[in-house]
Amino acid sequence: MLVKDRITAEAENLTASERKLAAAVLSDYPYAGLVSIQDLAAHAEVSAPSISRFVNKIGLAGYQEFQRALIAELKEGQRSPAEIHTGNRHVEGGYLGDFIARASAQMAVSSAAITEAQFGRICALLMDPKREIHILGGRVSDSIAFHLSFHLRQMRKGVYHLPANIETWPEYILRMKQDDVLFAVDFRRYQPSLLRLCEAAQAQKARVVLMTDKWLSPIARHAAEVLPVPIESGTLWDTYTPALAVIEAIATKIAEDNFDQTRARIKAWDAVRLTDEDRST
Repeated sequence: MLVKDRITAEAENLTASERKLAAAVLSDYPYAGLVSIQDLAAHAEVSAPSISRFVNKIGLAGYQEFQRALIAELKEGQRSPAEIHTGNRHVEGGYLGDFIARASAQMAVSSAAITEAQFGRICALLMDPKREIHILGGRVSDSIAFHLSFHLRQMRKGVYHLPANIETWPEYILRMKQDDVLFAVDFRRYQPSLLRLCEAAQAQKARVVLMTDKWLSPIARHAAEVLPVPIESGTLWDTYTPALAVIEAIATKIAEDNFDQTRARIKAWDAVRLTDEDRST
């Protein structure tokens, strides 16, 4: 169990000082727990013995074990496909059916990891006409980001998918205004350039919305909203199926909640869209 899940599971049993400590740890997770016990005590304004009792309450033997668990989570977030592959996976029935069953199970988990309230807040942010929307993913996960940006561009103006070339990013960073949105998709083997982009966006007072995995991209430290989706498939490749399902749910809700505007935008889009015949002339 992840440390943050241990904390959540014990939330109702925590004392007032322990709740303060939990808030301090989760506000900068997992990095807040990687400092000395004295530094964490000073930051959370609790005593070192209170931290020891808190760590025991969430099922860990002591502060060293607490830190070892956090470090293990950080390492898990950096594992490559070569490290994930075990080579002895048991397949139930045919390979295709087994794979789809695993992906379907992870999709079911994703609906529990994201509350309806958070889902609604993010949809509202992305459809707010006062905000410009900037979207980008990592080396592989940008395919998920592109899926969102393509649909949003057909619903509203002011949506920008940042190109992969980081030399062009300053133009987009300088364009960002206070409360504009940067939607970032970053799964394990997190991309340092994306982290720097989100830091720059936050400095511009843009709101960062992050889609990531359960180990949490470092971008989470700068995000106003974090969408954690399961990615483990039990194979050497992580699965993006749950992430795509969440993206499609976001796009569909926005379109249906603003159908008149969406319909007008799509009609205008289609009226000026180049066809294959147009491009060949």
